[in-house]
Amino acid sequence: MNHMFFLTAFAVQWLAIFGMAILIVGLIRQVGMLHERLGPVGALTLTGGSKVGEEARVFILPSLNGGTVVIGGKAEDGLSTIIFFLSPTCPICKIMLPIIRSMAREYAGSTRLVLASDGDEAAQRKLIEREKLEAYPFVLSTDLGRAHGVGKLPYAVLLDEQGRVAAKGLINNREHAESLFEAQRIGIASIQDYMARQEMAG
Repeated sequence: MNHMFFLTAFAVQWLAIFGMAILIVGLIRQVGMLHERLGPVGALTLTGGSKVGEEARVFILPSLNGGTVVIGGKAEDGLSTIIFFLSPTCPICKIMLPIIRSMAREYAGSTRLVLASDGDEAAQRKLIEREKLEAYPFVLSTDLGRAHGVGKLPYAVLLDEQGRVAAKGLINNREHAESLFEAQRIGIASIQDYMARQEMAG
């Protein structure tokens, strides 16, 4: 009697384990399908300003950290340029700065970082000092922001070595910033472009 009981209990346990394994496999498959439907989470591109794929307007601007900065056009050093638009009064910009500096070091062999803002110069210089941004070109230009359709912050524009707009968008975390480089790599303009292609393919 006890022997039959243990055999039955053993069989029930194995059936339960087998059922749970099937359930887990099903859940993993559903997560994979959801990930495929959502596509990459990337920087949100705003309307207006420069368009991905077009040649960006060239700006020659003085840097608050000294020297002159050429933004756009064919890069003599063969590097891409990522322009990070920020403001001393933008709290998310302050959160993003350590991430942007980390990425600037990571991509130093292929991309240079340019910081861009507008408004009160004294406030910008305090930001540079407080956040230790002396190592990077820092330009003040309302026209630069307008040229790229910057309406909200923090915003970034990635120009390739030929001076074309490779990717652009609002960046609120590292994943958003990384998505600009991924967009450049695979030739997708933005998350909106990706979703539109997925809808057409589906």
